[in-house]
Amino acid sequence: MCTKCGCAIPARDEHLPVAASDATTQAIDVVRDLLALNDRVAAHNRAHFDDHAVLAINMMSSPGAGKTALLEATIVALRDRYRIGVIEGDLETDNDAARIRAHGVPAVQITTGTACHLDASLVHAALHELPLADLDLLFIENVGNLVCPASFDLGQHRNVTLLATTEGDDKPAKYPVIFRASDLVLLSKIDLLDVMDDFDPERAATCLRHLGRDIPMIQVAARRVPALDAWLAWLDHELAARRPAYRKLSRRLVAVNAR
Repeated sequence: MCTKCGCAIPARDEHLPVAASDATTQAIDVVRDLLALNDRVAAHNRAHFDDHAVLAINMMSSPGAGKTALLEATIVALRDRYRIGVIEGDLETDNDAARIRAHGVPAVQITTGTACHLDASLVHAALHELPLADLDLLFIENVGNLVCPASFDLGQHRNVTLLATTEGDDKPAKYPVIFRASDLVLLSKIDLLDVMDDFDPERAATCLRHLGRDIPMIQVAARRVPALDAWLAWLDHELAARRPAYRKLSRRLVAVNAR
């Protein structure tokens, strides 16, 4: 866990009474201030996305769930229809951004060092390196982690979390916060189900339903036997749904500027 966001502070200490030690109380206050600042920057990021009619999607998962491979396959499938950009988050290296750029798509790598998630300020800095006016769709690939990314708004419009068949099918029950925060769950690497006989998709779906939200789950695969149709249809729907709002916003901005 990182020491920059407060996720290293035990949960039992978050609501300590006033009698708590000064050091602990000050640490909790700092974390609350950081989260409040993050939310303000996230709102600023979202305004940037809306001003440029860009749909921003925060991609989350544990390490190795297949986020980058899925993005590569998605870019190949959609690059003739939509203008796509990517922000990559990792502790070190620019390996994933290099993979994305190889497909002719602008990509900015954020290396967080010790931080186990992206935050709104990191994303804001990356936005200045992207041609937002020339994009329709921006994917933000968060650091591989099923805990901390769920707590930090980046300014995105949708959260998408991958659950790979190479993981346990009870992950939604074990890590409810990130799955409950999701607008869509992608069951990835379904082309490996024939060899991952201990993963039950129905059990994963049941764990997801027990979180108390109607969160859709779509099966996808990016490599051996690609399965992307349902995922691409979801993206088409999200983009189409936002366009009336963008047109309304654009007319309002024109009216304001004309005054």
